[in-house]
Amino acid sequence: MILFHGSNTDIKSVNLAMCRPYKDFGKGFYLTRFKEQAVKMAKRVSRIYGGQPIINIYEINDGFIDSHELKIYRFNDLPSEEWARFVMNNRSRDFTDYSSLECNLDNKYDIVIGPVANDDMAMLFRQYQNELITFENLMIGMIYRETTNQYSFHTDRAIALLRKVGVEYD
Repeated sequence: MILFHGSNTDIKSVNLAMCRPYKDFGKGFYLTRFKEQAVKMAKRVSRIYGGQPIINIYEINDGFIDSHELKIYRFNDLPSEEWARFVMNNRSRDFTDYSSLECNLDNKYDIVIGPVANDDMAMLFRQYQNELITFENLMIGMIYRETTNQYSFHTDRAIALLRKVGVEYD
């Protein structure tokens, strides 16, 4: 399987210490199956931090999902209540129950796969957290949002499965 990572840097080797915390699935290295999604991210990152949009291309064995050596958490392709709680917990600086299975702040999962919480979703999450909408309204709002996918790698064991196969400059 081919996965893409949009950036402003040609990533020679993945350094998990350089990854930002409080992302959808916790601190990790994020990729997608969709090249267009990676291109959008590369352009966004370049606008914010400067530099040229770069697409880093990786290959991973299709059978990795069946690995018994790694702890992999996989969501359905569409947002769900379980996914929403997981994302909100990982994005929250106030969430402290690291032992909860509904977070990956402690990297208990080597790899997490699921939809992306884009800006529209983030707005819904903020409205819910600020008690402007109910959880039921949050779930209803998510039904009408277009989603993409992400594969997040959180441990060196998971990163070791990736093999860089190319780079493209946009």
